[in-house]
Amino acid sequence: MKTELKTALVMGIILLVAIGGASAYFSSLEPQMQNQLDKSIQTQSKETSKILNIDKSRLKKAPELIGIAGYINTTPEELKAAMKDKVILYDFWTYSCINCIRTLPYITAWNSKYADKGLLIIGIHSPEFEFEKDFNNVQTAVKQYNITYPVVQDNEMKTWKAFDNRYWPRKYITDSEGYIRYDHIGEGGYIETEKIIQDLLQERSKLLGLNIVSAQPLVDLEEHQFTAEQTPELYFGYNFALSRNYLGNPEGFKPDKVVTYSLPEKLSLNNFYLEGQWQNFDDKMKLISENGKIVLPYFAQSVNIVAANESELQILLDGKHLTTENEGTDVKNGSVHILNNKLYNLVSSKEADQHTLTIVAKQGFEIYTFTFG
Repeated sequence: MKTELKTALVMGIILLVAIGGASAYFSSLEPQMQNQLDKSIQTQSKETSKILNIDKSRLKKAPELIGIAGYINTTPEELKAAMKDKVILYDFWTYSCINCIRTLPYITAWNSKYADKGLLIIGIHSPEFEFEKDFNNVQTAVKQYNITYPVVQDNEMKTWKAFDNRYWPRKYITDSEGYIRYDHIGEGGYIETEKIIQDLLQERSKLLGLNIVSAQPLVDLEEHQFTAEQTPELYFGYNFALSRNYLGNPEGFKPDKVVTYSLPEKLSLNNFYLEGQWQNFDDKMKLISENGKIVLPYFAQSVNIVAANESELQILLDGKHLTTENEGTDVKNGSVHILNNKLYNLVSSKEADQHTLTIVAKQGFEIYTFTFG
């Protein structure tokens, strides 16, 4: 499994890396790495005040947006014109990624505060799953999360590769001359990020001879807190099994086959278990038998699934149907209706703890991942 993280202060470019909350392209931030990144952030955050005093001749400019399949909230011509002389925040995201979703309230707030002061935010939607390439699905998500800044569809990951990116979410910020001045992987780091925005807007104001004041109180929202014991993201596609094989059934993954799974007597924490006939796909599993189950012993505060194909699921926590104790989730009276291809919140507890989740499904149900908070 690739786990290389580039965390350095190189040639005057400040690279701040989150201590958690990133999904990687067949990779992830491992718990033991988070302590190292935490120390790195503490050191690097002291350097943010120096950001304006650098030799730009040694910096790298942001690459062009290439391979764009669709434009939302903009057109190619409008976006090109809008980018001129702007401080630009490039946000790599995908709409079913819980880590990405948790960053959006901050990003939309920054757009509201700084768009008229010279900040342009561009959401680069680089899909993890095939259904995330659909224009209508992305457009629905953009509306759901109140995103009004430009969003472009990087369906073939060409812009992703041009930036040499490997993570969701990831933010790059360029100054008004197009030089990359900030790079942040994952959730968190919101104070540092907004201070960078303010500094670069102030620099832009001086360069362009404008009288714009960007310094103002920072966005103050409740930030998600991670725990070291939290269950990692679990994938159902066999393509992910090489690096993230958390399928607990002895039958294992069988690429492109229909497999009859039986629940073993002993269940291990952070593994998911199947019952019934399930077809194995590269990025998901599909229930073929009339009925089936997924059983998951986990440790977390909240549990989500990325699922597809219209179906009705029965949800049990520690053997009991979920009811009013999980208000605010997608579960209603112990069941959840899967309609669109997206992320569904099944459990939302007051604090992280160990539980066993059971999903009772009907024929045709498709599941891609479990994610946690």
